[in-house]
Amino acid sequence: MMAPLRGGIIAAGEGSRLRRAGFTMPKPMVPIAGVPLIESVIRNFRAARIAPLAIIVNEQEQECVDWVRARFPGLAVDFIVKTTRSSLESFVEVIARHSGGRMLVSTVDAWCVEADFVRFVDAAARRPAEATVLAVTPLIADENPLRVAVAPDGRVTDVGGAAGELVTAGMYLVPERVRAETPPAGLDRLRDFLQWLARSGAPVYGEVIERVVDVDRADDVALAETLALAGRVS
Repeated sequence: MMAPLRGGIIAAGEGSRLRRAGFTMPKPMVPIAGVPLIESVIRNFRAARIAPLAIIVNEQEQECVDWVRARFPGLAVDFIVKTTRSSLESFVEVIARHSGGRMLVSTVDAWCVEADFVRFVDAAARRPAEATVLAVTPLIADENPLRVAVAPDGRVTDVGGAAGELVTAGMYLVPERVRAETPPAGLDRLRDFLQWLARSGAPVYGEVIERVVDVDRADDVALAETLALAGRVS
């Protein structure tokens, strides 16, 4: 039996593009088909039996903490309220919590249907325990996608190059060794760290989720809502 996974959610972004599009609530509270992004991700983690959770929000999002505690009163969760300088700093804060074992980390704006998330977690957990596993998708709905080259056996051969028909999907299974590692100096963003990890020779694998939407713009909200409603009908 595989050891249980801990979970982490990165929800510390400002959501500036959504605000410019008229969304006045904090980004984690932006609804997709009536369900806030943060609730969708928590539901996915629950469906995959991942606990406890560590969730980072910025200092302007205290209402998200209060909302989650009221909505999920029995949730085993450690909140980090901190305005970080980068996505990598948020990532490092999250993976340092609930130490030991592997952690499944998702950004709050990586929207997918629950069944697809569970399939990704099951597939990722079967990879070697020392491997980092990236969710990758052929659905490119991002202004600045991070391309990933994946070999036939699932091994990631490069991150951030020009090659590859897949892009990162905002979900990562992080092994204990990587969780305990200090990122090299000079890396500013999470994408820089993932690229460094893949090019360092560390074992990195990709698992495909066909439909994941990186919810950054009004168009992304509309696309995610279309997929959500289609999933309810099918």
